[in-house]
Amino acid sequence: MLMLANYVNNSNSETKNMFERKMKIRVTGLVLLLISHCFAVMSQQMSDAERKSMEKGTLYPNLKGAGQGVSGPGSNLPPEKMQWWEDQKFGMFIHWGLYAIPATGEWTMFNQKIPAEEYAKLADQFNPKHFSAAEWARVAKEAGMKYMVMVSRHHDGFALWNSPSSYRHFNSWETAAHRDFVKEYTDACRKAGLHVGIYYSPLDWRFPGYFDPKGLPDNAALLKKQTYGQVEELMKNYGKIDILWYDGGWLAHKGSDADAAWFWEPLKLNAMVRSYNPDVVINPRSGMVGDFQTDEGGADVKGPIIPFPWEKCLNLNATSWGYNKAQQLMPLKQIVVMLVNTVDRGGNMLLNVGPDPDGVIPPMHVERLKEVGKWLAKNGEGIYHTRPGPFQPVDGFYGSTHNGNKIYLHILKMPDSVTTIKLPPTNQTIISCKLLNGKKVELYQDKTGVRLNMTGVHLDSLVTTLVLKTKEN
Repeated sequence: MLMLANYVNNSNSETKNMFERKMKIRVTGLVLLLISHCFAVMSQQMSDAERKSMEKGTLYPNLKGAGQGVSGPGSNLPPEKMQWWEDQKFGMFIHWGLYAIPATGEWTMFNQKIPAEEYAKLADQFNPKHFSAAEWARVAKEAGMKYMVMVSRHHDGFALWNSPSSYRHFNSWETAAHRDFVKEYTDACRKAGLHVGIYYSPLDWRFPGYFDPKGLPDNAALLKKQTYGQVEELMKNYGKIDILWYDGGWLAHKGSDADAAWFWEPLKLNAMVRSYNPDVVINPRSGMVGDFQTDEGGADVKGPIIPFPWEKCLNLNATSWGYNKAQQLMPLKQIVVMLVNTVDRGGNMLLNVGPDPDGVIPPMHVERLKEVGKWLAKNGEGIYHTRPGPFQPVDGFYGSTHNGNKIYLHILKMPDSVTTIKLPPTNQTIISCKLLNGKKVELYQDKTGVRLNMTGVHLDSLVTTLVLKTKEN
C-alpha cells in the first residue's frame, strides 16, 4: 500500500487520471459482479411450494408429522427387521436428472414455469459420457457411508431407467442417453457391498390432474396408472431393493402426504411393493405410515433421544438437491456434528450429492466426503451398529451411544472454564474411560452420577469420542 501511495503521489496528473480511470473500471466491475451474484442467489431461493415440500418432511420440533398416514396388517416391518437399517447410520442421497443441465436445482421446471413440451427437450441433451455408478459407490464407501438412495424419477417426470410405463416415453432408455441408469446403479451398489435404496416421486408436474385430481379425474387417473406401473418396474426388475424412498405424495402442493392417501391408495400400492420385496424399508411419504420417519433440511438436530427409527436428510450443497452452479458447501465440522447429533438421538443421516450433467460428483464434494470418511475411520466404532443413550444429549455439549458393554460419549464442545464432565446417575457400573484409540481419562462414579476429569485431554477439532467400559452382567 505504501508503494502504491508513493507511486500516485509522484505521478504527473495524466498518470493520476489514468490510475483513477482504472480504479473506477475495477470498482464498477466489482459492483456489477456483486449485483450479478445477488441475482444468482435470489434465483436459487425456494418457491413457496418447494419450501412447503421440505417443511412437511420436518420432524423437529415436536416430532411433527411422525406416525401420520394410513396403516394396515403387514403394512410395516416388525422391529426385528429394522435392525439392519438402524445399524447403518450414514447413507448417500443422489439427486440427478435433466435438471442438472440448467444447473439451477431440481425444482427448475416448476419454479421457472417451463412448459412440459419445452422442458422435455432437455432429454435430447442428456447423454452423460462420464457417468459411472461404480465411481458413485466408491465415493460413498470412502466417505464411510453404508447405503445409497438414488432418485430414479423426480417431480419433472423423467425416469432414469427403461420404463414402459413412462407417460409419453419420457425416460433415459428411449431418449438420447439410451441407458438404464437404475440398473447400472443397483449393480454397482451391490458390487460395492452397499445397501440399495431407490427414491421415487409419484408427483409429476406434466399432469394437470395432479393439481386438480377431482376436477380432472381422467388425467389424474393417468398419473396414478403411471405411478403404479413404474413402482412395479422398480420393485420387479432390479433385484432386492433394501429401501424405497417416496417423495411428493401430497396433491397440488397442499396438505400432507397422508391427506392424499384417498387418491394414491398407499396400502394397495405398497402391498404390491412387498409382493416383490417383502422386507424393503419404506419411508412415510406415500401416505402410509412409514417404517421410519424423516427430518428434511439443514436445521440443527437438538433435543432428546427419539424413540423410533428416523432419518435426517440434507444437502452437502445447501443451495439445492440437484446440481447447481451456486455452491454453498457444508463445512466439515458441520457435517460431522450433524451426523453425531443425529446418531446420538437414534437416527440415520442421508447426505445428498448432486452430480453434474455428465454424471460426475463435483470434485470439491468428493474431497469433503473423503474428509468425513477419515473422521469415521477413527471414530466409527461409536457410530455404526450403536443405539442412542444411556445419557440423554445435552445440546451443544455431548451425546452418547452404546453397544454391548461400551458407552461412547461424543463431546461436541467443552464449555469455557470447564474441566470436568458431570454425567447423570446410571445403574451401570463404569470400570474405565479413555479416548477412543487414546489415553485413559480419570473417572469417579457414585450415586450422584459420573464425573470425568478432562484436564490435559486433547480434544478432536471436530468431535471427540470417549469410551466408557461398563461391568458386564
